Amino acid sequence: MASIAYRIQSRLRKSSDWLRGWYHAYITLLWHKFLRKPIRDLNTFERRIAFIERQEFSQNGEDGIINALFTMIGTTNKYFVEFGVEDGLQCNTRYLWKKHRWKGLLMDGDHENSSMNLHKEFITAENIESLFAKYEVPRIFDLLSIDIDGNDYWIWKAITHYEPRVVIIEYNACFPWQESKTIPYDASFVWDKTDYYGATLQALVRLGETKGYTLVATDSCGVNAFFVQNELVPGNFAVSQPEYFYHPAAFKGRKGNKHPMDTQKRAWTMI
Repeated sequence: MASIAYRIQSRLRKSSDWLRGWYHAYITLLWHKFLRKPIRDLNTFERRIAFIERQEFSQNGEDGIINALFTMIGTTNKYFVEFGVEDGLQCNTRYLWKKHRWKGLLMDGDHENSSMNLHKEFITAENIESLFAKYEVPRIFDLLSIDIDGNDYWIWKAITHYEPRVVIIEYNACFPWQESKTIPYDASFVWDKTDYYGATLQALVRLGETKGYTLVATDSCGVNAFFVQNELVPGNFAVSQPEYFYHPAAFKGRKGNKHPMDTQKRAWTMI
């Protein structure tokens, strides 16, 4: 009897979670859109909207945040570019092309798969725009996702002739948000699984400001930061300071779980 009661309670709990997710995805979010009421914290929707995608393709609930972003700002050409996707089976854009008929370009330094337009390319600041031209990326497109565990800051900085409406970029949550630094640029850099990689949240916020973007969210695991073009912020998102959005490293969903320290004590570039 106890086992039957447990199964019933488990099913009821799952049904309750589903209904709560449905409410937030289809009622609360659309109500914000209808009233032109800015969302104060996209992370509110992060776990509750993710049930739509069942988190099949994103690693840290990014699908839910992406859904909230484009519910508020709408889409134009439904085109994305994402690089650092490995085999493309788990990434930020797979749900969009697989379920919502988006199209786009995937790139990775070690993988290729023509069926999903995934190309094997080692990306540098020097070649990123030529790669965009090679694969005929439109000048204005909806979503850019950067996750290469290293020169992320420098790659975004080097993209000057293309205008993604939304940028998702990995930040280094092993360090406090106040620190504004990135690894020095090295075109051949390969991450060694320590905390020496990428850029801090503050450094990316400052870069975003120079490029016309505003930080609107991060995922709760401290992996990705979400930026939208400044002109899309009014009426859609409430602007807050970086510390409001910052999440410290909680990799694989475990609080305090971060990469080991860099024992080589390599230098950083202060921004």
